[in-house]
Amino acid sequence: MIEDAKALEAAGAAMLLLECVPPALANAITAAVKVPVIGIGAGSGTDGQVLVVHDMLGLSLSGRVPRFVKNFMAGQPDIPAAIRAYVEAVKKVEFPAAEHEF
Repeated sequence: MIEDAKALEAAGAAMLLLECVPPALANAITAAVKVPVIGIGAGSGTDGQVLVVHDMLGLSLSGRVPRFVKNFMAGQPDIPAAIRAYVEAVKKVEFPAAEHEF
């Protein structure tokens, strides 16, 4: 995957998205390329995080919640507060935590 990431960067990729990748590998990929690496279920060592809004707000039609999801709506009075809680947790490197990794 590291060589693939380098090849994508060489081909002109502006960024990479790693989903459900073990944190050690995500960290190695992030160190190996110059483009931003965004993670979802790839640990906190990437350059940034993404979480689908429906997952962030605890909205699941199937009832199945992926391991990398945290419900930021829990304990919040409204959706803007939940989004602020997510942003703050990412900035403080509190999310994703070990329980959100693969």
